[in-house]
Amino acid sequence: MTSAAPVSEQAGLSPAAAAERLRRDGPNRLPPPSRPHPLLVFGGQLVHFFALMLWAAAVLAVIAGMPALAIAIAVVVLLNGAFSFAQEYRADRAAERLRDLLPLRATVRRGGRVSVVDAVELVVGDLVLLEAGDRICADATLQDGGGVAVDQSLLTGESLPARLDGGDPVLAGTYVTEGHAAALVTATGADTRLAGIAAITEQARRPRSPLAKQLHRVVRIVALIAVVVGVLFFLASLGLGQSGTDSLLFAIGVTVALVPEGLLPTVTLSLARAAQKMAARRALVRRLESVETLGATTFICTDKTGTLTRNEMSVVTVWTPHGDVRVEGEGYLPEGTLQGAPAAVAAATALADSAARCSPDARVAERSGRWMPVGDPMEAALHVLAARAGVPERPGVVRRFPFDPRRRRSSVLDRDGVHVTGAPDSVLPRCPGDLTAAEQAVTALSERGLRVLAVARRAAPTAPVSADDAERDLELLGLVGLQDPPRADVAGAIRACRTAGIRLAMVTGDHPRTAAAIAAQVGLLGPRRLVVEGRDLPADDTALADLLETDGVVVARVAPEEKLRIARVLQARGHVVAMTGDGVNDGPALRAADIGVAMGASGSDVAREAADVVLLDDRFSTIVAAVELGSATFANIRRFLTYHLTDNVAELVPFAVWALSGGQIPLAITVLQVLAIDIGTDLLPALALGAEPPNPRTMRGPARTGNLIDGRLLRRAFAVLGPAEAAFAMLAFLLVLFSGGWSWGAPVDAGLLATASGTAFTAIVLGQLGNALSCRSESRWIGRTGLRGNPLLWYAVAVELALLPVFLLLPPLPELLGGDLPSPLGWVLAMATVPVVWLADTLHKALRARGPKTPGAWTPGSARQRGSATTVVSGTGARQPGGSAEGT
Repeated sequence: MTSAAPVSEQAGLSPAAAAERLRRDGPNRLPPPSRPHPLLVFGGQLVHFFALMLWAAAVLAVIAGMPALAIAIAVVVLLNGAFSFAQEYRADRAAERLRDLLPLRATVRRGGRVSVVDAVELVVGDLVLLEAGDRICADATLQDGGGVAVDQSLLTGESLPARLDGGDPVLAGTYVTEGHAAALVTATGADTRLAGIAAITEQARRPRSPLAKQLHRVVRIVALIAVVVGVLFFLASLGLGQSGTDSLLFAIGVTVALVPEGLLPTVTLSLARAAQKMAARRALVRRLESVETLGATTFICTDKTGTLTRNEMSVVTVWTPHGDVRVEGEGYLPEGTLQGAPAAVAAATALADSAARCSPDARVAERSGRWMPVGDPMEAALHVLAARAGVPERPGVVRRFPFDPRRRRSSVLDRDGVHVTGAPDSVLPRCPGDLTAAEQAVTALSERGLRVLAVARRAAPTAPVSADDAERDLELLGLVGLQDPPRADVAGAIRACRTAGIRLAMVTGDHPRTAAAIAAQVGLLGPRRLVVEGRDLPADDTALADLLETDGVVVARVAPEEKLRIARVLQARGHVVAMTGDGVNDGPALRAADIGVAMGASGSDVAREAADVVLLDDRFSTIVAAVELGSATFANIRRFLTYHLTDNVAELVPFAVWALSGGQIPLAITVLQVLAIDIGTDLLPALALGAEPPNPRTMRGPARTGNLIDGRLLRRAFAVLGPAEAAFAMLAFLLVLFSGGWSWGAPVDAGLLATASGTAFTAIVLGQLGNALSCRSESRWIGRTGLRGNPLLWYAVAVELALLPVFLLLPPLPELLGGDLPSPLGWVLAMATVPVVWLADTLHKALRARGPKTPGAWTPGSARQRGSATTVVSGTGARQPGGSAEGT
């Protein structure tokens, strides 16, 4: 916008000039975000690769004369599409929340008169009058000081209000916590800093989740297998003398049977259950895919205030000339004690009295059962100190000299004298005498990362005319050390992250010294104690990535653009990045990270709307608990994929035997029996496997293998479990045929074939029962996994056993499916499938346990070696394959 012309501080713009500028520049509101039409968003959920494969399967089912199956598949696609659309539509409102940060009204001086106008009518050059509690409507420059303190945390990340003076800028969306001033508007609407952050937030695009990439790969593999098998069986059927139409319908039926219709709802419901568990642990998941992405996390960039700390400024220690005093108490709760020598406690009590008098506007109040600061949090902490010291009511203020950024002090004159608080380097020079001990105490407290205030007083002067006149010849009462204390459970959570191979960095808008002190206290700060400000970050992305991969680095004073860049350079290195934040300034980075984690208790609406996960209790340890559940979810998806693929082998082998024997061996099961197994008996056990609780070794680490489907899973399904189940089902089928008088190549009686086919069907169903129990672990045999821990699996098995006689006995299902009740011999053989599957699985696990171990470590060049003195580590940074999907 055009720069403002000089205006009189007394008069402000004339109403005519304000109206002209409003017509020229437009209203003071954020531009609305551009969004695709909801129908386009919904349509996108119906045409991704997985959905297209299911639509193709539905069309093929219609061609093959199975309309009921086609309808079922279409319903699955539509329901999942509607669910995903609802999640995305609700979650994609981050930029719109920014508009709520601008107030509705503003007080201005126009034409020499003070009036209240709509905030949208503010223009460049307006003179806005600000008081404590006001939300600032536009970017402006202060025209006078008046002891103004502005809370800029939502835009800068600075945990404490900034003390500003005439000539300092103030930004739209922040609010005044103390003092009063006039400010000249310099930018409105789209030209404000707030609008710039809104634009960055809208432009940031969420990366594709690891789960989406993995499922895309799984579906491509399964689709390729289904098509290849369908073509082979079409050719085999033609070779056996079937007509082209019959061969095509037969091949289509086999192809549709191999399409994992139950995979999409199984994955969705597994993620939904994990999200429910996370909500019980105070982590609200806003995007279901984020559940699994959490388990893939390799790098966490955490904020400081409210996440690692309690976001409660409190006095923890007092230095006096008579000794140190330790202050004990919880948060802003007025109850507490002062511990120290009697003379030191008495001196600390006098200090607390003077300190509280210097901030008459601050206090604490109980709201919803919790004590909260009213006004400046630091000044409220001084009132809490006074309450814990038992200081009585203070006399009224005669005159006040507010905090001034130039003086760096504030003072109050009452009937007892002058009381002064301020920065030690500002107060100490005004106290005559030997201050060596006090200066040493300032150094010691600062090195602990505490915010240090000096407190002094003097007898009442005769009518002081200025602050300098009042604040001289002071008696130093002592020093106050304030801190936002770390949460008690953070240190353990950080150790758990490093055990799991997750790297950490603190990325905060706070002061470097404060950030480093907290990082050291909780064990996050690395051995090199590397602390860097955002403005000093390397301009080269490679150098920045090398810097960040030095585990335990602290990046302070970061701007939104710098935080966004940090997320992107780590992603370029192959990391799955979790980024925490609570302010408007965090919105772009939260949206661009693989996992954006917002604070639900203390964070802004913008941060919550931009994030994938919202911590309802703001605790870092909740992130770690969510990561554990995410890792368990990945393992669970591998469990039911193994279960499904094993089933596919058992279902395909009868068709392969029929084709390879040239039709000499009858077809053991029909296409409809395959569909009955996939949709009828297998779905619930697969869902139950998706609810398997986390293994105690889940967070030990390097976490999980790189892919949902890898060589180990394929070998287990296709070379162990599947062949064992299929071989015994075929053996049971053939033995029932031979016992009924059938001979090789001879025509088979329809009744005998139905009995044998029912036997094969029963053997596969019961084999899947044994398979479900085996799939609870990739490494431990069923005797070690125990029978407890997942009651849903037993319910699913019970339903599976109840459905089996329904398919075998309830008309017209036996005739429709082509299988009848097994003979006594058939029942014995079918039930024997269960121990056969268990035996094959146990032998495979025992052999694998004795074989060469896959090193569960970081690969060279990408590893953070524990205990290494390396300064900068380069490489991909991503977790490498080798660890078990269940953390073994």
